[in-house]
Amino acid sequence: MKFRLSLTFVCCLLSALSEIKLVSSAKILAVYAFPGKSHYMMHTALIRELIESGHQVTMIAAFSLESQSLGSNYTELLIEPVYDFWHDVKLNFGVEHLFDLTQMTNYDFLKMLEIIGLKTTEHALKQPKVQKLIHAKETEGVFDLLLAEQFYQEAFLALSYKYNIPIVTTSTLGYENHMSQMMGLISPWSFVPHGFMPFTDRMSFVERLRNTYVSLYEDFDRLLNYFPKMDAIATKYFNTVLAEVPKVRHMETQISVMLLNSHAPLTTSRPTVDSMVPVGGMHIYPPKQLPRDMQSFLDGATDGAIFFSLGNNVQSKEMPPEMLRLFLKVFGSLKQRVLWKFEDESIGQLPANIMIRKWLPQADILAHPNVKVFITHGGLFGTQEGVHYAVPMLGIPFYCDQHLNMNKAVLGGYAISLHFQSITEQLLTHSLLQLIHNVTYKENIQRVSRIFRDRPLEPRKNAVYWIEYVIRHKGALHMRSAGLDLTWYQFYLLDVIAFVAATIVGVFLLISFALRLLRSHKQKQQKEKAN
Repeated sequence: MKFRLSLTFVCCLLSALSEIKLVSSAKILAVYAFPGKSHYMMHTALIRELIESGHQVTMIAAFSLESQSLGSNYTELLIEPVYDFWHDVKLNFGVEHLFDLTQMTNYDFLKMLEIIGLKTTEHALKQPKVQKLIHAKETEGVFDLLLAEQFYQEAFLALSYKYNIPIVTTSTLGYENHMSQMMGLISPWSFVPHGFMPFTDRMSFVERLRNTYVSLYEDFDRLLNYFPKMDAIATKYFNTVLAEVPKVRHMETQISVMLLNSHAPLTTSRPTVDSMVPVGGMHIYPPKQLPRDMQSFLDGATDGAIFFSLGNNVQSKEMPPEMLRLFLKVFGSLKQRVLWKFEDESIGQLPANIMIRKWLPQADILAHPNVKVFITHGGLFGTQEGVHYAVPMLGIPFYCDQHLNMNKAVLGGYAISLHFQSITEQLLTHSLLQLIHNVTYKENIQRVSRIFRDRPLEPRKNAVYWIEYVIRHKGALHMRSAGLDLTWYQFYLLDVIAFVAATIVGVFLLISFALRLLRSHKQKQQKEKAN
């Protein structure tokens, strides 16, 4: 009896170990073809964590990660040359420099993302290395999972059909309204603001009206305009290797898990499903030692320091001259030192309290205890870093989700948000002094920081866990919402509403008809009595 139990235990242990071994050495095909440098903060962190966990990663990449010393488990299919999507933006929307993006409408932003998505996707699919992957003869067991970015690159989802593998996507923007149809849930537009709208989850009637209109507009635009164009690209590049190229709308519903660059309390509470996993902050590592000159500059900031960076896309060197003079004048009047990411180090006549560099290690600087204010464009990665290290923010949002991020920060009481074209010397000075001297901003961001960092599992480990979970369970179909199999009118209960409405109307008509018959009968009886 003991021997039999021991044998059973050994068999179970060997089975478990073999499964663990299978997952620990999975072969993952990653597609990160969009040439947005900031996006790679999340991609690099995830790929590095997967490789350190023992997985083999083949990555279609817009930017090379070879310099990251990822080792022999990493194979890179580099897209060359890097596609200059900002050229398309300037050409299609008459934008001279990216500071003009504050003048664009939400509809222009949606159109902009669709244009650069279509252009960058086709540019990547044309690459000989990618073509070789698409037309490979051997497919069985070559890959265990497709890992793709959830950002206007949907044609690449066809690779999951080519290699018969499940899909995990990563969204650098966090939650987006159109994910409702992808994951089988309903996002109430009454309190879930569209990602490009400058609202919070506390909307007035007019704001709810605008939010509903923009959200509905995006849904119909994707369905009637964007999807057919992306379908055409998918068909063009996969019709020779697949018997039938699925429609993008269908391929999106086959996503097993979506990893979202988001986490409470930096996003508003909303309906979700188990397969939507927030992993915001994956790119944040323990701070490293700063270069000697920066360390000395910040250490000597006895009155505190201000860190100023507008990210990778909006560059300070393109700032209109009058605004540049305004910022320099205000900074020069402060007691605090200013460390500014400025892409032209030849700028002259800098006040003594300002240091500029073309590139700065943002997160490591924010970790320095003397940094009192972070001037930011409100990008999600920078906002997460500011919250993680509890640095109050002065936001200058320009486009897309930056307005929503900063509005959330203002509502949380740890930021002030300014419209770039409306900044004056007095407004900028007052805002900075408020953030430095009003202790409520620091207290609020310390509270938010504690919430952001309080989670059961470190975000990179959490992301790897769910990727391995999908591999272990062959796509984890048990997590898929049954709502994805309903037609649109069934999903929104329009058939039920129509039935209930028809029943009520039918009962009303029946009662009305019965009353008329009764009235007619009484009138007939009265006539007979009268005669």
